Amino acid sequence: MIGERPRRACQFQLLRYVPDAVRNEFVHIGVLLREQGSSQLEVRFTRDWRRVRCLDPDADTDLLEAMETDLRRRFEGEGAEELMRRLSESLSLNVQMTEPKAYLAESLPAGMEELLRLYVEPLARERIARLSGRAAIQARMRSEFERVGVWDLMRKRIAASDYTRSGDPLRIDAGYRPNGVIRMFHAVSLEPGVEMAKVLAFSAAGLHEGVARVEKAELELTAIVESAARLGATDEEPERLALYRFGVETMEEHRIRVLTTSDLERVAATAQRELCIQ
Repeated sequence: MIGERPRRACQFQLLRYVPDAVRNEFVHIGVLLREQGSSQLEVRFTRDWRRVRCLDPDADTDLLEAMETDLRRRFEGEGAEELMRRLSESLSLNVQMTEPKAYLAESLPAGMEELLRLYVEPLARERIARLSGRAAIQARMRSEFERVGVWDLMRKRIAASDYTRSGDPLRIDAGYRPNGVIRMFHAVSLEPGVEMAKVLAFSAAGLHEGVARVEKAELELTAIVESAARLGATDEEPERLALYRFGVETMEEHRIRVLTTSDLERVAATAQRELCIQ
C-alpha cells in the first residue's frame, strides 16, 4: 500500500528454558532477531519470570538475566556470525535455541517488540495479576536504566556480605561506580508495611563502612519506593500516611537516600551522563 514502509528480511530464534530435558516441558524466555545480510542483531529476554517460576520454582532467574547481559557483551565483541556459532555450542542444557525462522520487520526494535509479545511475554489473560510491590519497582527501575543504555554496565544483585559479614543474605538490586563514589539502588516497597525499610536500614551502617574499607570509596545508597499517593497514604488516611513516613524516615536516619519511582527518569539520566553513554 502507498505510504507503507518496506519491511526488512530478518531471521529470529527463540530461547527456551527447559528444566527437564526428558520431560521436554519449556517456556520461551527470549528472542534473537537478526537482519539478513547485516551484522545487526537484537537480543532480549523476558522481564516477567512468573511463567518460568511456575514451570520450575527453583529456577535461577538471576543467572538467566545475567545470560542476557553476557550475550549482548559477546555480540559487541565478536559480531553476529561468531556469536551465533558460539551460542549454539555453549548454551546450557536448561536453555535451548530454536531453529531460525524468516520474519519481516519494519525495524529490529519494532520486530523485537512484536516477537516478544507473540512468543515470550505472558498472555493477556495472565496479565491480570500485574506486578506489584517490590517487583513493580524493580521492573520500573530496570526499564529506566535500560532506556538510557546503562543497565548492562551496572552491577546487579550485589551481595551485602561482600561488605558486611559472612551470612548476610541481603542483595542490593543494582549499582555502579563513577569515580570516587559507589551508587547503589534498591527497590523497597512500603505497600505491605515497613519491614523492607527496616531491613535495609539495619544493613546500611555495615554497607557504608564495608564499602569504605573494601572499595576505598564513599557509598551513596538509594532506596526506590512507591509514591505516597500510589499507596493511598494521604491526609485522608492518617494511619497509612504515618506508616509510610515512618518507613521513609527510618531509612533516611540511616544515611539512605529515599526517592520514588517518579524520580527514576532523573536517576537514569545521571547514570547515563556519569557512565558516558551517548
